[in-house]
Amino acid sequence: MTTPKFILELREKIGHDLLWLTGVTGVVLNDRDEVLLVRRADNGRWALVSGILEPGEQPAVGLVREIQEETAVEAIAERLVSVESLPPSSYPNGDQVQYLDLCFRCRPLRGEPRVNDDESLDVRWWPLTDLPPLDPRELTLIKYALFPDPQPIFTTDRGL
Repeated sequence: MTTPKFILELREKIGHDLLWLTGVTGVVLNDRDEVLLVRRADNGRWALVSGILEPGEQPAVGLVREIQEETAVEAIAERLVSVESLPPSSYPNGDQVQYLDLCFRCRPLRGEPRVNDDESLDVRWWPLTDLPPLDPRELTLIKYALFPDPQPIFTTDRGL
């Protein structure tokens, strides 16, 4: 993931100390029961499209921007799926972070998926019945996005 300029500027002041950031994740579902996934350049794993909001950026707008930047697919955020504070983590360079992640269910409007930046090795639609290995949290987010109940999840107490 390319580090946004505002984070680099903050890191000049705080070093590797814990930094609280707002992340966004998109479960982009088409009408063929497929989900849009990216194969990340940093670890080679398939994943949902995600990113970091810029200061003052609206969450749904920021996610739509991330989807287009990473996959060349224009999408619309349909609804908020979940709000979750992720555990603290660190990057190989020692930077400490913790994300508040807002996950949205999205629908594609136009565009064919392709690698559109240096953050991904591959981009494609995957059938929901034949997904590649994904992080368990991402599988849970896909399940939440498929729930008919439009209410967002604020905890993981739905038994998934």
